[in-house]
Amino acid sequence: MRYAIYFTPPPESALERFGAVWFARKVSCLDAPRRYGFHGTLKAPFRLKAGEGEPELLSAAESFAHGRWAFSGPPLRLSVLAGFLALTLSEPCDELDRLAADCVTAFDRFRAPATEAELARRRLTGLSSRQEALLLRWGYPYVMDAFRFHMTLTGGLDEAGLDRERAEAEAMLAGPAPSLSVDAVTVMVEPKQGEAFEVLRRCEFAFPAGQRPAACRA
Repeated sequence: MRYAIYFTPPPESALERFGAVWFARKVSCLDAPRRYGFHGTLKAPFRLKAGEGEPELLSAAESFAHGRWAFSGPPLRLSVLAGFLALTLSEPCDELDRLAADCVTAFDRFRAPATEAELARRRLTGLSSRQEALLLRWGYPYVMDAFRFHMTLTGGLDEAGLDRERAEAEAMLAGPAPSLSVDAVTVMVEPKQGEAFEVLRRCEFAFPAGQRPAACRA
């Protein structure tokens, strides 16, 4: 059983509706990303270490969300990353970078150390020395300064496949991709190895966007 901390779109939002329609298609290149759900990774999947349990993780997630405020990010755009199609940020977003870094550190006490097999799997794509250091420290190489927010739409494809799926996504979006609205962190669970991840709890932030407490304004 593994857990993860993800960004998932707000319920009933344009982004959530797009994801639901996109992954409802019976296309084989969607099988792998469909298993993980329509999300942006904040804390990559991990096993709970000895002495920690699901109730404690959920309590920590609720406490983490209680002290945060929602925010809006830049518009998303379709991008090709290492041979797969994804939604990415159209420009940098410091608030999202901070949220991801805070998730990595805040929930790391729950993470069991990566096994040699897990480390080897992460190294298959080839890592820089910095990414290797992050992998050893946090169990995942694409965190902190190596973090790049994205929402995976397909598995790996050749150029023709990427062109086909990009055209499909553009048609579904019917214009520019929606902007990012971040109002929660979502705790996901993989009940058994290889099974689809499920939403365990969506922990909404205490403060709506635009209503940051005065003491917190910079």
